[in-house]
Amino acid sequence: MKKVLASIGIGNATVDTVLPSETVRPGETIDAEVHITGGNAEQEVGAIQFEIETQYRTEDGYQEADIGRFSLADGLTIEPGQEERRPVSIDIPYSTPITVGQIDVWIETELDIDLAVDPEDKDYLDVQPTPRLQAVFDAMDDLGFSLHSAECEADPYGRYTSQQRFVQEFEFRATSGPFRGKLDEIELVAQPGPNELTLFLEVDRRGGLLSELTDMDEQTVQTTIRSDDKSTVREELEHLIEKHA
Repeated sequence: MKKVLASIGIGNATVDTVLPSETVRPGETIDAEVHITGGNAEQEVGAIQFEIETQYRTEDGYQEADIGRFSLADGLTIEPGQEERRPVSIDIPYSTPITVGQIDVWIETELDIDLAVDPEDKDYLDVQPTPRLQAVFDAMDDLGFSLHSAECEADPYGRYTSQQRFVQEFEFRATSGPFRGKLDEIELVAQPGPNELTLFLEVDRRGGLLSELTDMDEQTVQTTIRSDDKSTVREELEHLIEKHA
């Protein structure tokens, strides 16, 4: 009877992934520990599955997306009330969006148990920018741009990436500095990597009604950031924006 109840989630085993810190950066590897506690009946765990997830906006609403997934494939038998701990190293992909605004990123842990409701655990992450992306944010601030919004959006045609279905877009507005009054906004899409940061900028110039209706006032450019020094990045961005403003 206990096995039957456990199969529908009553008295089931439980799982909890314990992170050293909820604050992470893309490209990091974190060492965590998985705690499994047996329920009211013996259960066979085939694997421990991990997924790093977020959600992005589409024309029809919001959709969840897997950023990365892996598993601990060595199975185990969990006895009633037994406490089992397993170390695990979790790679945070470079494509992980940073958690600014309303953007959420979480790790979902699931026990693969045959003929039963799979126990789950969800741990939210505080994803901070990589050093190069932080230098971009600091440089934009120095140039008088303030972050207006940040959102993960669908990229169905692979305009920015062919590796995933969405991108994270940052919208900046010139509130002071040399570009105030010259630009409506700048939208940034960043693709961090281990050695460089690919940056797409859509510069929205101030134009007349006709140019806005035809999108002639917008221009997308691409650049590569290799430094994490704010002054160096500021010079690069200022030159690029001036060229296309």
